[in-house]
Amino acid sequence: MTPPTATPPTATTPDPAPEPRLGSHPGLVLAIDVGGTDMKSALADPAGALLDVRRTATPARSDVPGESIVQRSAELLATYRADWPNRSIGAIGLIAPGLVDEVNGVGIYSANLGWRDFPFAERLQQATGLPVTYGHDVGAAGDAEMRFGAARGLDDVVVMIIGTGIAGAVFAGGERVRAGGYAGELGHALVPGGLDCTCGLHGCLETVGSAGAIARRYSGLGGASVSGARGVFASAAAGDAIARQVIDDAVAALAFSIAQLVAILGTEAVVIGGGLAQAGDALFGPLRQQVDNNLSFHRHPVILAAQMGQDAGLIGAALRARRLLDLP
Repeated sequence: MTPPTATPPTATTPDPAPEPRLGSHPGLVLAIDVGGTDMKSALADPAGALLDVRRTATPARSDVPGESIVQRSAELLATYRADWPNRSIGAIGLIAPGLVDEVNGVGIYSANLGWRDFPFAERLQQATGLPVTYGHDVGAAGDAEMRFGAARGLDDVVVMIIGTGIAGAVFAGGERVRAGGYAGELGHALVPGGLDCTCGLHGCLETVGSAGAIARRYSGLGGASVSGARGVFASAAAGDAIARQVIDDAVAALAFSIAQLVAILGTEAVVIGGGLAQAGDALFGPLRQQVDNNLSFHRHPVILAAQMGQDAGLIGAALRARRLLDLP
């Protein structure tokens, strides 16, 4: 087949990020982003553009779920090699949610996908013969935002991805804080007004501040049928009092957590991505105001919309894979 034209990732704000440039190398790297429903994959070329982005169903949960992901990833590699016979693939960047030990390439724990202490980097390297890096999906998206997106040029940043749940990538002095895979679980920080969480705690941020929670709470409080958080924002704008309260509660919880991060870390910027960021000024306006109200002598952070779009994780995974080849 004729290789498709490379399409750089699109920005999610009017101020576009520069097109990624990952360095010069004649070959490609394969980036794979494991999700609960789909595995996204793409080749990244020497210019940094993502080629041939695909979606493949995530394997059904099995007795050894990590092995299922390894097998599907090896199959993806074989398919790309067949479809791009004139280009070499030099390394694989695999990313996934949950607790991730990026140093050792181990999936510590994933509640939704079912693995615990699974050596992804080692097993996928054995299955493919290529060098493999295994990382956290939101951490990879954060790396992309720091290098090419909304946070470029900044050092002390939190990248928050707000969708069904909430996760973050925390940067201090320009370096991502990993803490053996335990850093960045912002959705499970306790906030006033938080509710019972599937993790077993009561009061987690994502029980009120995530896009999923906004939709669930609105329906549970007697709101009309809506299509996700977007519909709740629309109802609030139309004067629906229940929707307004649900949105206000979400903003208050998010602002509380952001202010805590600023007080502890001195964060200079918070970059927000994921589905909830699509609310635009209806979210960012009140959130900025509430964060300012929650701070006094502290450094007041700028709150920015993520720029790298839905492929941010793939770009970050490609960055990690190229480092295996000693390339920028």
